[in-house]
Amino acid sequence: MTPADVDGMRNHALRASWVATVVASVLALASPVATSIDGVAGAATPVPVAAVSPLYAAPGPLASAEAPSAPRPAEPTGNMLVRVPRDLAVRANPSPDASVVGTMPNGSKYYDVPVTAWVEEVSPDGRWGRVEIPYVWPRRHGWIALGDLARRTTNVEVHVDLSEHRITVTRSGTVVFGMPAATGATVSPTPPGEYFVTDRIGFSGGSLGTFAFGISGIQPKLPPGWSGGNQLAIHGTNDQSSIGRSASAGCMRVSERSLDRLKPLLQLGTPVIIVP
Repeated sequence: MTPADVDGMRNHALRASWVATVVASVLALASPVATSIDGVAGAATPVPVAAVSPLYAAPGPLASAEAPSAPRPAEPTGNMLVRVPRDLAVRANPSPDASVVGTMPNGSKYYDVPVTAWVEEVSPDGRWGRVEIPYVWPRRHGWIALGDLARRTTNVEVHVDLSEHRITVTRSGTVVFGMPAATGATVSPTPPGEYFVTDRIGFSGGSLGTFAFGISGIQPKLPPGWSGGNQLAIHGTNDQSSIGRSASAGCMRVSERSLDRLKPLLQLGTPVIIVP
């Protein structure tokens, strides 16, 4: 793939997700050493794609310089997402004295993309957020101190129904669109759970299609002899006949047309909920 091809892919992703009120937040991403998303040896070299997201809001009250008569902005709705600027201790309970049960990394495990985490629940005092700990098995949740973490919200969710081999995207609880997907084969079933998008990766085609959304989960039951990595993802495929069947190593495979519809919506941190 030539530099011109890479530039074209990036520009296409930016144009598709751009809105007038959105300010670009370009992430400096490191190139991976090997394919880790449901890939195979010799797969095309992945190209991290910058995600364009709304600005993260700094926590705290309105600036004192604001006129007293100015209306206070409406409380944000939807799922809270937080930028993780450093590795954070994940605790068993929302307390600084609770035992540490894991780490929320500041970069994704395989592509070193800066992590934006989905906060599934906020403590009554607003100081702690319950999160999925990425890349661990068995799956574990815990609490991180929200403190000075920059945050934003999203109304977009991805729902994967393994029994139906189907992915549904919702916005504020309303279905936007759905699509058939290949899911894990009998020997390598896709593990259900609550995850979030950690990577947006472009490819030049092949077994992964042209794009992959890496998520925060891993596959604990890889097929015998598998060497393509254990990260779960939603990605394309060069085997269209597998779509709609239990056929993958654990990832969700979709068509190129479906990828084009997902790219503007699935930003870093977007919740991905997989049910049996």
